[in-house]
Amino acid sequence: MSPGLITHSLGKATGRIPGLRRVPMVKLLAAAEIALVARDHLLRLTPAERRRLVVLVRTGRGRRSRLSDGQRGELERLLAKLEARALVGDAVGAMSPLPLPKRLLYGPRRR
Repeated sequence: MSPGLITHSLGKATGRIPGLRRVPMVKLLAAAEIALVARDHLLRLTPAERRRLVVLVRTGRGRRSRLSDGQRGELERLLAKLEARALVGDAVGAMSPLPLPKRLLYGPRRR
């Protein structure tokens, strides 16, 4: 694609979405990069597991204390499969110009 076509397409898109012209292009690209990283991690779960994760998060409304012991265990199992720590590390790594230390991505060494 030619750069002119891309610029023209972005110009048309920003005209249709209210408030989009005020958002710098770098922030839009960063948000898209993070969305792609999150999508890669979410695809590690089956569709049924993704639906169950949404149900548990909605039920708990951000607090583990609102979930029963069984629900907490199920949520922990789904988050372990999702690899939440690696998700955050991948998202930060995508934005950072420097490589991240492995211990931030995978945790401390196990002895």
